[in-house]
Amino acid sequence: MEISGDTGRVLVIIPTFNERENVEVIVGRVRAAVPVADVLVVDDNSPDGTGELADGLAAEDAQVQVLHRVAKDGLGAAYIAGFRWGLGRGYDVLVEMDADGSHQPEELPLLLNALRDADLVIGARYVPGGEVVNWPKSREALSRGGNTYVKIMLGVPLHDATGGYRAFRAATLEKIGLDQVDSRGYCFQIDLALRAVRQGLRVVEVPITFVERVRGTSKMSQSIVAEAMWRVTVWGVAGRLNRLRGRR
Repeated sequence: MEISGDTGRVLVIIPTFNERENVEVIVGRVRAAVPVADVLVVDDNSPDGTGELADGLAAEDAQVQVLHRVAKDGLGAAYIAGFRWGLGRGYDVLVEMDADGSHQPEELPLLLNALRDADLVIGARYVPGGEVVNWPKSREALSRGGNTYVKIMLGVPLHDATGGYRAFRAATLEKIGLDQVDSRGYCFQIDLALRAVRQGLRVVEVPITFVERVRGTSKMSQSIVAEAMWRVTVWGVAGRLNRLRGRR
């Protein structure tokens, strides 16, 4: 798959924590799939040596950079650090991508091409043409149910608001107010999508094939799910109360 036209400077941000088994493979696939893109590995002081391995990749390839953070502080904080790094260096497009291979780098041109007519593009599992591979039925049901809950509570017209494979215009990130984002886990994805929609920005979903990781351990936990449910509920109730006050 090819990129049509000039996308500007593209930065693919890959957060890592104990991803030594995956980081070299995923960086290599990104560089092969979209050679014009730069890669930023944001490592949360992984005890398994992921950060050091990423440093070795950066030493061999000028288009690979590493941002070392002092401790594990959640997915949202890692992405915000990466966004700020990229915005400060003048990148035009900033991409979110998991380190575990669940997001296919070979599909990145699909997101970048769609960004020509959008402010934010989400690689979506639950639109026609989207697919989930090798997930237990219970995990997929939880994910689909969570997205349905988001749509009902927040009125967000998206099928996959929790999806983490995304391409942002730099201007989009500047408009949605990163300084006010305090979501740490996967709720961070819902938070940014909601902010983009409420800013009146154009959010587009394109179908992707999401593949369960083969190596390493998932970072998903009950506490991450609980945070997302709690925050969505709070945002939804607050939104309804604000609308009621506005009618008085």
